[in-house]
Amino acid sequence: MSDERLRRVRDRVRPFPDFPEPGVLFRDISPLLKDPVAFRTLIDLLEDHLRASFPKIDFIAGLDSRGFLIGPPLAQRLGIGFVPVRKKGKLPGPTESVCYTLEYGKAELEMQKDAVEPGQKVVIVDDLLATGGTMAAACELLKRLKAEILECLVVIELKGLKGSGKLNSIPFYSLLQYD
Repeated sequence: MSDERLRRVRDRVRPFPDFPEPGVLFRDISPLLKDPVAFRTLIDLLEDHLRASFPKIDFIAGLDSRGFLIGPPLAQRLGIGFVPVRKKGKLPGPTESVCYTLEYGKAELEMQKDAVEPGQKVVIVDDLLATGGTMAAACELLKRLKAEILECLVVIELKGLKGSGKLNSIPFYSLLQYD
């Protein structure tokens, strides 16, 4: 991976101290999304990683909501489909759901029951991995649908929060890491 390409992406991640609460340093990808060269570079880097790592992927599953920004262009580049993993109550038809605990309460994720077939190979995509609760819940949801999870893929990992430890040996890749 080119250091220059990675730097182009990293330079477009903006730190916001004390958001959403005092003591938290928020990593904002908004500048990355509005810079077409940096965003294309991000998708290039993720595409290169997935092509080198997996000979066959059936779907990209994107987490609500920023996984919806990264997943579709990545899936299109790979010539595969995109399936959304949504917050409860946002999808029509029969759904499978999973409840999980957040630092500040509980939440629920859903997928349509026919989103993936048993044995299909899926990569789960999001912008950030912090404590890992949402990503672990998405993994549980895809396991219930009997998908084969190839990897959990994020742009940013907050290593100090040890969220990847919640993924129970599911392969994990982050493009950028912060303490």
